[in-house]
Amino acid sequence: MAPELLFPTTSALFRARHIWVTMWEPAAETRGLWVRVGLLTREYPPDVYGGAGVHVEFLARELSSLVDLEVHCWGEGRGVGVVRHRSWAALDTANDALRTFSVDLAMAAGLEGRELAHSHTWYANLAGHFGKLLYGIPHVMTAHSLEPLRPWKAEQLGGGYALSSWAERTAIETADAVIAVSGAMREDILTCYPALDPAKVHIVHNGIDTTLYRPDHGTDVLDRIGLDRDRPFILFVGRITRQKGVPHLLRAVRDIDPAAQVVLCAGAPDTPEIDREFRDLYQELSSVREGVHWIPQMLPRPEVIQLLTHAAVFVCPSVYEPLGIVNLEAMACGTPVVASRVGGIPEVVDDGKTGLLVTVDEDFEPNLARALDAVIGDPEAARRMGEAGRERAVGEFGWDTVARRTVRLYEEILKQG
Repeated sequence: MAPELLFPTTSALFRARHIWVTMWEPAAETRGLWVRVGLLTREYPPDVYGGAGVHVEFLARELSSLVDLEVHCWGEGRGVGVVRHRSWAALDTANDALRTFSVDLAMAAGLEGRELAHSHTWYANLAGHFGKLLYGIPHVMTAHSLEPLRPWKAEQLGGGYALSSWAERTAIETADAVIAVSGAMREDILTCYPALDPAKVHIVHNGIDTTLYRPDHGTDVLDRIGLDRDRPFILFVGRITRQKGVPHLLRAVRDIDPAAQVVLCAGAPDTPEIDREFRDLYQELSSVREGVHWIPQMLPRPEVIQLLTHAAVFVCPSVYEPLGIVNLEAMACGTPVVASRVGGIPEVVDDGKTGLLVTVDEDFEPNLARALDAVIGDPEAARRMGEAGRERAVGEFGWDTVARRTVRLYEEILKQG
């Protein structure tokens, strides 16, 4: 069978649709693109637990004034502009990948009447692909991570990892456009999927709301946790997963300055195995140094912002990170960052200016410890890094800019149709 019959182009079906597109004036404010967009995602408030969910939350907020937006996400119920879908009850005990596909089918059905689908992560990519085939609409997908670069997901999904990989490959190789959240991510996409036309892959960095993420000098959260305000603390915020490199951090901080406290806002373990490993390392760390605080539940955003503000340094020890939006959050709060030199992190953290980068190699853990000690041991340099980080976040990573770039891409895709 000819490939075009399996994966028909959008143009033949789409040319018949009448869509009014406001022409862009580069020097003027964005007036909007009159198109009905279905934004497809697993995470959406109040159920946000990772960087992809944060991205969708703020992108949707900005897009809502530029397009006719309807969000399709996981969950129960329906609100204004938001349709939530749950997996089929018959699959409640099935593999997570099969449950995901059932949600994708419901999302695809909900796209009727939409004129463009925009999916985020493999949890929703297949819904965008089905919508493209079923309704003849363009499919734009944002790649926040790539399944071939996360082999540890097999530990979580079992055979479902083969299904998640198939879903991502199918969607990414047939999408009308693919958004990479960093230059490094674009390179990874083209390496993992060489059949993909490079012209279809566009870079639109993640963003940060610097009016929301800004220094909060209150101390009630610190006091409730039991932090000593006279001692510096290192802060980690993230999921307990192989990708985030939490075991590396727990081993590295054993030997840092004993005056430093360690705060771990770490939850949502991928598997029971990584959960047990984390707990064992946490107990070992707590037995050799004081001032180690583990917060396993997800804190409200204002509380995280206060912790980010007061941290002597924020640490991101990820072994894989397409961009690392949490680093932007720390920078926006005026805090220096020590992070691994992987993926898109170097596009956010300016080494030596807004923080320090550490290469992930056989010496990663001792070098991570030395970088943390260097920042903690020089408060004046840390202050300058924090100020530079805030300035960089404000000047280069606003969500309004991200949304305008995204709508500009929508316009390009629609004109091609």
